[in-house]
Amino acid sequence: MLRRGLLTWVSRVGGLLVLLCCSLSLLYLMTCSPPHSNNPPLSHVLPHAGSNHLSLGGTGPMIGVGPSGTKGAGDIAQSGGPSAAHSYQMLLQEREEQHRLYISSLKKQIAQLKEDLQERSLQLKRVQESLKTAANGPAEGQVGGSESQRGGFGEVQGAKTQQSDLQEFLRTQLSKAEITSGTRLPNEYAVVPFESFTLQRVYQLEMGLTRHPEEKPVRKDKRDDLGEVLEMALHSLNTPSSQQDNRVPAEKTQTSKVYTPSDFIEGITRTERDKGTLYELTFKGEASHEFKRLVLFRPFGPLMKVKSERMDTTNILINIIVPLSRRADKFKQFMHNFREVCVRQDGRVHLTVVYFGKEQMSEVRNTLENTSRETSFKNYTLLQLDEEFSRGRGLDVGARAWKGGNVLLFFCDVDIYFTADFLNTCRLNTQSGKKVFYPVLFSQYNPALIYGSPEHIPPVEQQLVIKKDTGFWRDFGFGMTCQYRSDFINIGGFDIDIKGWGGEDVHLYRKYLHSNLLVVRAPSRGLFHLWHEKHCADELPPDQYRMCMQSKAMNEASHGQLGMLFFRHEIEAHLRKQKLQNPKKT
Repeated sequence: MLRRGLLTWVSRVGGLLVLLCCSLSLLYLMTCSPPHSNNPPLSHVLPHAGSNHLSLGGTGPMIGVGPSGTKGAGDIAQSGGPSAAHSYQMLLQEREEQHRLYISSLKKQIAQLKEDLQERSLQLKRVQESLKTAANGPAEGQVGGSESQRGGFGEVQGAKTQQSDLQEFLRTQLSKAEITSGTRLPNEYAVVPFESFTLQRVYQLEMGLTRHPEEKPVRKDKRDDLGEVLEMALHSLNTPSSQQDNRVPAEKTQTSKVYTPSDFIEGITRTERDKGTLYELTFKGEASHEFKRLVLFRPFGPLMKVKSERMDTTNILINIIVPLSRRADKFKQFMHNFREVCVRQDGRVHLTVVYFGKEQMSEVRNTLENTSRETSFKNYTLLQLDEEFSRGRGLDVGARAWKGGNVLLFFCDVDIYFTADFLNTCRLNTQSGKKVFYPVLFSQYNPALIYGSPEHIPPVEQQLVIKKDTGFWRDFGFGMTCQYRSDFINIGGFDIDIKGWGGEDVHLYRKYLHSNLLVVRAPSRGLFHLWHEKHCADELPPDQYRMCMQSKAMNEASHGQLGMLFFRHEIEAHLRKQKLQNPKKT
């Protein structure tokens, strides 16, 4: 019983102690809890992540600093106790970590952009290499490919397709252009003529009333165009081809030549508006009678090098054929120029004179014999035809009389003056079976009108100036021409039924236009027609008489000079009136 009572008492005491402990614990919690504050939590006082109110560099506004007693960060930490300070420190660490992560993200983005740029560069390089491979054939060691190369395969294929389309278009333009072969044309007016040019001058046909037959390239586009062509030609000449690179070094040093603008002789150019612009440039070669010819083509886009060929004119003989009837004094003047240019300077010329009739025949023969004796020149032939003069007949007989093979023919007249440069131009612009040359000569006006009176006329050599007031490009004449004998025979020669003056040259010219031969029509700065008084016979048919009168009118003077002649009475009356009004000044 005692033991049972003791256990009951102990359990009651234990229950009371437990109840007392719970009461004390509750009282302690109520006593030690922080007082209630109206201030917002610290998370609301500090700026949120990404806010621009917090300056990490110390230059931005401080938190809660002010003279009004607002609590700062230190006050908050003190008022909140250790728990609040710990929370503030954790928040600062969180913000620092966020900015660290942001900076790291920016660095990664920059690195990724660099990698993308490098990848694009590699892809572009692979595209260029693939295009070169497609153009030149696959190179050794490029059979396989890495995974990165395979990745750009689609872009390579697309670029190759575009490049192929462009090349096909340019080839089409090149094949359409009249470069390597002629095109059948309906008449002489359908020809697109060339212009010739040098380093400083352009010799042009289409003048109008403001342009000159010879002038500097004033327009910037034309100046830049010719400058680019010359620059590319020089670069091409001075960049050896693969065949030249394989030569022996000793051979290179002996024969290689560095070309400069001073080596440029002349060029011709013409534009077919639906195809492009053709340029043919001639340079001095490594020997005195060697030349370099470059053919360039601009198909309304980049220039294309058509070909580069070495042209040796050393053994190209020119047979100059001159039909003649009387005019022995003009023939002496012609032979004076022939002696200087053909005998002393060129030396690769044969002269064929076809003389009609017997009058003055002995004078012509004496002139030839004197020239032969004084210069040891034996390369001439004198043919006599006892019939009425016909220029076409004389040229035809002279061309067929040659028995020395396929010679280059130059159909000439006795009143023509030419230079040694023209003879080279004749050789360079003709090719047997491919090209004939129809130069446009510069026709001289009446010197008596140009220089005022016969007493002031200078020697012939000083009259040969290409200016607007001294002459004009005779673009309606087709009598002077360079062509190989085989082409002349195959085309059918002249129409020998045409008698007298004019008409035969146009018929022959049209035959070439209707063929597949390339007709080179360009003004020649070394070919002149000397003025002489022209008589149009009444016996000529109407069409020939009209052509003769047109030629006569064109030969006299320029447009302005003819106007001054037409209004000379008004001008003289004006001068007389001025003299009467101002006697002291006169």
